[in-house]
Amino acid sequence: MVARRMHRLARLCALAIAFMLAACAKDRIHTMVVSVPEQRMALYRKGELVRVYDVSTSKFAISAVEGTNGTPLGKMEIAKKIGEGQPAGMKFKHRKPTGEVVPVNAPGRDPIVSRILWLKGLEEQNRNTYSRFIYIHGTPEEKTIGTPASYGCVRMRSRDVIELYDIVGNGAAVDIVNAPLQMPPPIVQTSPTIASANVNSPTPGTQGTAPGGTPTAAVKQ
Repeated sequence: MVARRMHRLARLCALAIAFMLAACAKDRIHTMVVSVPEQRMALYRKGELVRVYDVSTSKFAISAVEGTNGTPLGKMEIAKKIGEGQPAGMKFKHRKPTGEVVPVNAPGRDPIVSRILWLKGLEEQNRNTYSRFIYIHGTPEEKTIGTPASYGCVRMRSRDVIELYDIVGNGAAVDIVNAPLQMPPPIVQTSPTIASANVNSPTPGTQGTAPGGTPTAAVKQ
């Protein structure tokens, strides 16, 4: 009886350790490149382009200086993901869901909604990114996506940030550049149905968003 209990306890401990290791594992297969001039984000999986999204960076400056409301440049990573399971448009305050769902382009409303991917700077020039609360996040002001309109964060449409959240994991690389995207062809048209994928999936979903919000496909894998 004692031996059986010890065996069962050992199994539970092994499962708990495996779960913690999986939770701590960093996503090393996905990279996001944000082009400030183009106001677009390219998502790569193992170096191959799989998505292009319209985004919105700071309307004030390209800057990592505290108080400028600028978007920092350089290499970063996703330090924390927030919003799992929340509906599109869920308003967050201090990174907590409030229970209020804000409609798209609601007049006079500009909160953080849907999902938050909290960024951590990896270079000397952007070490304060995390403490400045620079996120990739959803916005109800979707009419401004594709133009500089944020207070330093990288804004996305709710459907796009939810899809991105489901694809990438903590530790995924983010590079914000003051240059055009370098995107290899070809882009293949597919069904307009939006699909999502888990970071552990062999192939992410097939739907992204092209400039102007038009659904577009992933690059052929």
